[in-house]
Amino acid sequence: MPAQKTATIYDLQGNPTTKIPLPTVFTTPLRPDVIKRAVLAIQSHRHQPQGRDPMAGKKTTAESRGTGMGISRVPRIKGGGGTAKFAPSTVGGRQPHPPTSQKIIVKRIPRKEAQLALFSAIAATASKDIVALRGHAIDTVPQFPLIVTDDIAELAKTKEVEEALNCLGVQLDINRAKASRKIRAGKGKRRGRKMKQAKGPLIIITENKGISEAAENIPGIDIANVNTLTAELLAPGTHAGRLTLWTNSAIERLEKLYGEGETA
Repeated sequence: MPAQKTATIYDLQGNPTTKIPLPTVFTTPLRPDVIKRAVLAIQSHRHQPQGRDPMAGKKTTAESRGTGMGISRVPRIKGGGGTAKFAPSTVGGRQPHPPTSQKIIVKRIPRKEAQLALFSAIAATASKDIVALRGHAIDTVPQFPLIVTDDIAELAKTKEVEEALNCLGVQLDINRAKASRKIRAGKGKRRGRKMKQAKGPLIIITENKGISEAAENIPGIDIANVNTLTAELLAPGTHAGRLTLWTNSAIERLEKLYGEGETA
């Protein structure tokens, strides 16, 4: 068996401290096809079913006037004007095949396949090439995966978090996420999602001691608990390789949760 890989733990000043063995889950091969299926399945659970009234467009007394009048035989309302009603694909008619609330929009995948997607997304965070391919600014990041001491979870002020991230070499990626913020094109801007912004670094912790509130206003930053990781957090938009900061305890917890990993 190949020797177990190790990684350096950095403090909040960006200085290397000790080394820690990486869990075997980081040896999982990249499976972008499985990751995409898992992320789409997660996103589908947030979709809201929509439909039409089954009687929409049918509540009318319109009747066809038959032949011999030099007009089409579509149902028309009685009286002057002769406006067409009821018939689909006519001006003033009903919708031919309206959406129904009974339509199945939730996608499901097997449990083992979802687990493989999560393992593969975790392993992708340790690959410099995959993280760079996703578009993150990583010129100043010292190591992949980037592991930091648990002290980062205790930071309670936004300024302290920004200083720590700057020392750890991820400030360039935060600047990239901030510069990407813009007004969304199309009607989405009128539907509660006016602004659009790229994803920045993800910080994975075991216990929130103030960092979630301190980092919530930093552009692109997300805070996640290692016990509730999902493929969507690690691969937003179905693209694996998000720039991720792991705390020391998160790596240790990862070994207990997924120690065997997936190598096939």
